[in-house]
Amino acid sequence: MEKEEKSSTRVTFHVLEGVDKGRVYRDLNIPVSIGREEGNSLRLNDERVSRFHAKVQHEDGDVIITDLESTNGTRVNGMPVQIRRLRPGDQVGIGRSTLLFGTLEEIANRKVAKDSPVDVPEGKTISGSVSKEDMDFDLNIRGTSPGSDIEGFAWASTEEEMPPLPQKLAASQAARLAEIFDFLHKGLSLAADNIEANDEGTEVTLGFSEWQMIQAVQMFLARYMRAVADPNQQFE
Repeated sequence: MEKEEKSSTRVTFHVLEGVDKGRVYRDLNIPVSIGREEGNSLRLNDERVSRFHAKVQHEDGDVIITDLESTNGTRVNGMPVQIRRLRPGDQVGIGRSTLLFGTLEEIANRKVAKDSPVDVPEGKTISGSVSKEDMDFDLNIRGTSPGSDIEGFAWASTEEEMPPLPQKLAASQAARLAEIFDFLHKGLSLAADNIEANDEGTEVTLGFSEWQMIQAVQMFLARYMRAVADPNQQFE
């Protein structure tokens, strides 16, 4: 019961893009004010963010975000909004900053709930006919490959699963590592910019060029991992 009360009165935001990227605003007490001015519970160092840009409140069991007539507006999953319900995993665009709503556990739980089997009531079989056009459909079979949703439920569901960074790096090593992270982060950010989500934020549409960017990041990561394991490996 205590856990339910905490999740309903506190919220977490991860900054994915912007000057503050990498910051985590954890367990903020609702209501939450978002803006660039001091006094906001979630303050962003972004000149395109209004002094008091948006507010997040809890009402009738829902977390609601409201744009406070900001200059540049508020977006949820890429769509401009005035008021919108927030669910774990939603992306909030404010100025040049992008925020991910929810803890990793909350996002993982939403994914599980979304794809859980639904009880279908029994009914009668009615004979009929189906046209050839209606027979043209695609099958989406899940859970049959290493990258399936089943494995996705467990991946990164808690922050404890994040491997720690190496300690006591020399300044030059830390700078090189930061360059690699920035390079890979930029690739994913460019891909995410043009991803379109439905109104519920449960499905996204990915263009071919964006898909190629994501695969390129995956390829670079694989090559970096091989180079770390074998320093003599040529990184072509």
